[in-house]
Amino acid sequence: MRRVGCLFAGQGAQAVGMGRDLAERFPAARELFQRADDLLGYPLSRLCFEGPADQLTATENSQPAIFTHSLAAAWSAWPRGEAPTVEVVAAAGLSLGEYSALVFAGALTFDDGLKLVARRGQLMAEAGRKRPGTMASILGLADELVVELCEQVSAVGVVVAANFNCPGQVVVSGEVGAVRRVAELARQADALGVVELGVSGAFHSPLMGSAREELVRVLEGTPIERAQVPVVSNVTGEPMAEPQEIRKNLAEQLTQPVRWSTCCRKVLTLGAEALYEIGPGSVLKGLMRRIDRSVGVTTVGTAAEVGLLRGAR
Repeated sequence: MRRVGCLFAGQGAQAVGMGRDLAERFPAARELFQRADDLLGYPLSRLCFEGPADQLTATENSQPAIFTHSLAAAWSAWPRGEAPTVEVVAAAGLSLGEYSALVFAGALTFDDGLKLVARRGQLMAEAGRKRPGTMASILGLADELVVELCEQVSAVGVVVAANFNCPGQVVVSGEVGAVRRVAELARQADALGVVELGVSGAFHSPLMGSAREELVRVLEGTPIERAQVPVVSNVTGEPMAEPQEIRKNLAEQLTQPVRWSTCCRKVLTLGAEALYEIGPGSVLKGLMRRIDRSVGVTTVGTAAEVGLLRGAR
């Protein structure tokens, strides 16, 4: 049996129309979107299928939308109760995607995971309003140099390296003036590109402190089981399985950097021979090309992609 790793999409992967084809073709996906609508008390499925884009992109909506789409794709590809066709040796998710990975690994139920993700999105949006900030992607500089630039600008305001996505791509996060000053210094250091991101807050930075405090309380009240598959933590880059370890890492993730390159390499060292990117889009596949071009990544997010996987059985 083929040994694989599963990677779950993060915020920013959303697009109007996401999941519609899955719901039309696969009962598992249709039922999951309906379950999400019922739990949330509003038509998340319609927002995914029809938009409008500005509402779907809002943090408090995009997080439950991507979470639901990702698990709808996963459970359509590998229906629960059927004999497995691959051996999943590890899972990981980019920021929000860590919650999808934990549900997939059996640590969280879908219902509890969705409630957590919805509350997380609300808390992050609220923290962004309390302490406004922004993020910027810096291309073509070494990780260590970007960290150094953030340290140089610390007198201007809060700014940190927030996402180590792949070699040559680091996202910085913090107060607007400080982020823009780092961006200026990065350009002077001959960065290949600097792009300020359209986000509602300074995610994975100290500006998310108020969200972290409340999320700790929410997590303590959420049942979490031991993960049946190792899930590699964004914060540590190491596999986690025990409930209290999962709670701790999910809370710290809001204010600590996402070490995505490290996560992907760890999934490979745990024995994955190939990777599946589960959820909307193909952002993670693109990042993996920069992390290790020798590793194949199959996207699992549309009805056609799920159909190809199921047809290969």
